[in-house]
Amino acid sequence: MKLSLVRSACGSLRIHPARPGSRVSLLSRRCPPVGPTNSRLILRTASATSSGGASTKIAVDFGKQSQKDEGFECDSSLREIVQSAKEAMAALQKRNPALQPMLAIIQIGLNITQICLAKECSEDEIVEELLKLNEDPRVHGVYLHLPPASLTSRVLNTLKPEKDVNGISDLNMGRLVRGDLSKGFVPPVASAVLDLLENHGKSVLLVGEDGPLGVALQCLIERSGMVALKSQWRSKSLQTQVMQADAVVLLGAGNMDVPPTWVRPGAAVIRCEPTLETGTVGCIVINVVRSGRRWLQEQQYRPWQLRSLKLQPLTPVPSDIEISRAQTPKPVDQLAEEIGLLPEELEAYGRSKAKVRLSLLDRLHAQPDGKYVLVAGITPTPLGEGKSTVTIGLVQALSAHLKLNSFACLRQPSQGPTFGVKGGAAGGGYAQVIPMEEFNLHLTGDIHAITAANNLVAAAIDARMLHEATQSDKALFSRLVPSVNGVRRFSPIQISRLNRLGINKTDPASLTPEEISTFVRLDLDPSKITWQRVLDTNDRFLRKITVGQASTEKGQIRETGFDIAVASEIMAILALADSLEDMKNRLARMVVGTSRSGEPVTAEDLGVSGALAVLMKDAIKPTLMQTLEGTPVFVHAGPFANIAHGNSSVLADKLALKLVGRDGFVVTEAGFGADIGMEKFFNIKCRASGLRPNVVVLVATVRALKMHGGGPNVSAGAPLPREYIDENLSLVAGGCHSNLRKQIQIAHLFGVPVVVALNVFRTDTQAEIDLVCQLAKECGASDAVPCHHWAQGGRGSLELAQAVNEAASRPSNFQFLYNKEMPIVEKIRTIAKKVYGADDIKLSPEAEAKIDYYSQQGYGSLPICMAKTHLSLSHMPDKKGAPTGFVLPIRDVRASIGAGFVYPLVGTMSTMPGLPTRPCFYDIDLDPVTEEITGLF
Repeated sequence: MKLSLVRSACGSLRIHPARPGSRVSLLSRRCPPVGPTNSRLILRTASATSSGGASTKIAVDFGKQSQKDEGFECDSSLREIVQSAKEAMAALQKRNPALQPMLAIIQIGLNITQICLAKECSEDEIVEELLKLNEDPRVHGVYLHLPPASLTSRVLNTLKPEKDVNGISDLNMGRLVRGDLSKGFVPPVASAVLDLLENHGKSVLLVGEDGPLGVALQCLIERSGMVALKSQWRSKSLQTQVMQADAVVLLGAGNMDVPPTWVRPGAAVIRCEPTLETGTVGCIVINVVRSGRRWLQEQQYRPWQLRSLKLQPLTPVPSDIEISRAQTPKPVDQLAEEIGLLPEELEAYGRSKAKVRLSLLDRLHAQPDGKYVLVAGITPTPLGEGKSTVTIGLVQALSAHLKLNSFACLRQPSQGPTFGVKGGAAGGGYAQVIPMEEFNLHLTGDIHAITAANNLVAAAIDARMLHEATQSDKALFSRLVPSVNGVRRFSPIQISRLNRLGINKTDPASLTPEEISTFVRLDLDPSKITWQRVLDTNDRFLRKITVGQASTEKGQIRETGFDIAVASEIMAILALADSLEDMKNRLARMVVGTSRSGEPVTAEDLGVSGALAVLMKDAIKPTLMQTLEGTPVFVHAGPFANIAHGNSSVLADKLALKLVGRDGFVVTEAGFGADIGMEKFFNIKCRASGLRPNVVVLVATVRALKMHGGGPNVSAGAPLPREYIDENLSLVAGGCHSNLRKQIQIAHLFGVPVVVALNVFRTDTQAEIDLVCQLAKECGASDAVPCHHWAQGGRGSLELAQAVNEAASRPSNFQFLYNKEMPIVEKIRTIAKKVYGADDIKLSPEAEAKIDYYSQQGYGSLPICMAKTHLSLSHMPDKKGAPTGFVLPIRDVRASIGAGFVYPLVGTMSTMPGLPTRPCFYDIDLDPVTEEITGLF
């Protein structure tokens, strides 16, 4: 095959510009290039005026001036094909300039190659190259130019059908036979033959052995309205059939031919010879253009072909785990295909969950984002008000019932509450993520990765203090920069530390003794180490511990403690990072303590940040799961909502917004009430992501409104007082006019419309439901609707879905609450007064000192992450409704520099929960025969 012809044809389309990454991939073996799909087309037309039916051969040529016979100009026709492809490609690239279709040619028999295999290459080696091309998103078509012995069924069907521009894989041939060419390809030789047959009558005789080309031609000829007849070379009636045909196609003829006297005047003979010169190049290019067009269409917004799972809600509603187990989830690869993910973008963890690669953002970077919806809540009771169930019910309604592309983005739950008092967090009733056992337990190991990374930092801190206390500068330098084969070299992370210290040297031998001392000694102050170890278990006895008591630690004893794993700064970084590089940089910036001279010491100073990125490289990919109705969910990250921002990850939201497309919806959730979770979502997460919400869904319950309206206290584990079971319209109205009104006003501070979702419980009366919806609108909500998703699934949230769709169509005038360049004190005061309703703030001396220190270190422009109780708008948990006339006390101020925020402490915050008298684990068990889990809820 003349490779220059393919390069010339493709080059005319400008699909191989001279840029890194664009190429024609070749697989070569030194042997004669023969095969059933590698054919040269020779056309002969019989002259009506010539004697004896003599005919003239015309070689079909794409690019050279060929011979002409009685006005029939093959070369002109073929040039039209290439020109047509060129024009089609120009139109595609005008719509998407980033589109650069690439044709990869797997060829055995040529010496000029980029992928070169020996003559004796095995089938496995060919398959291996095909698998690489399958996974290469830059390659839009692969042309196989192999000898017959290499065209095995395994080779043909290893290649992805959407890249098989030969059109001879089993799936593409099957599509051709069925007449479905929307996804497949027609073999190029068959396309070229059909073009030549266009003006040569209605009866076509195919002569030769059956094969893919013969099957393809028969299907195409019959579908075009002509009659296709078949004959073998040894058939006794061959001469008669040839004389009756308007056109004769010779398949795999070799040295065989039909005598000119057999061909009637005006008939055409098309010979498909074993040696391919130019005849199919144009049609190959056409197939590459088609592949590029299909790829481009896949990047465009389109409604998903989502197969929703049917629900049959029961009354009374069974337990969460019974409902979850009664529904069979779709295989995760099927769900991924339905929502437009490519197989190479998925990393499956079993049948029901998978990691999604961040390369999706590059592929869909030109895709417009969908609508962005935040689910927040009023100030909750200790029992919670059901934001997760509302989130899941809403996306079930949008996707499964309104047929709108929609994604839920949820936080990954901690195992501490799962085995403690709260239980699981997969939603509830008929609005759940399934399988709920996998959701609530290990999932894909992200929290375990965070635990490992966090504790590696803690180990590095104590080890470094020990070594600095027991070694001289010279010994430390010798061990930190070891001699390998007589040469000392700094590692890249050590060079970064030298640069930060102002030592611009790269040769270890050139450092002065003073520079060596500065380089090797972090000189951490043990009393100012802020980094603690973590564990994903509620263990109150680890809140304060002493380390270093073994004699081997040489008296390096200090007090420290454990936090719950989701309170680690690394979890907050995972939630806020927008790329692997961003996460790595944030991990490097984490401040673990202060030196005795008052300088911050970072993870990069410890030399551990690169290792942390390695531990976290898989955790940064969101996990794909599904709801009870088969709609997609991203589960990713789960930072604490008090000392951190309490939202799922930026990356999960960004991936989902691209997948749903312009008219789709991404629904994510903020922890606790709107005064905490929503405020942090806007001021911290939206600053980091650059995303802007379209709608806030504010979740309320009659129960919580009664509490804010003056009802008695609600306690977890205790029976509800009668006021919460019996109808009481005055308590409901009091809660609406206080807490609900204030939370709506908080959302309006950011310029975002609010839809109130009343999560209906069985004890709620119709009068109470109607009153809440009426008063919510009077308080400024765009709409207010009751939600019955817990009992009915997505069907019970249809009103909410329609209200959200309507609200999202209106313009959102989003704005931040404060300018991040404001002084730290003023940002805290702004939140306290505008969001919480305080008269002012009061800083402790320790808080004032910390604010001065952070400002001096250049951290003054970081956003604020208030750490206060979630049970009240104020700092006093027992003050319900919308308290006023109070001063907010700021006990301390700390900073998560890697995550990128300063967090003032209002009151006492516990970062390690404890177990109650009767934890949830009493009810959790495993059947050793069926392996079924019981007791999760």
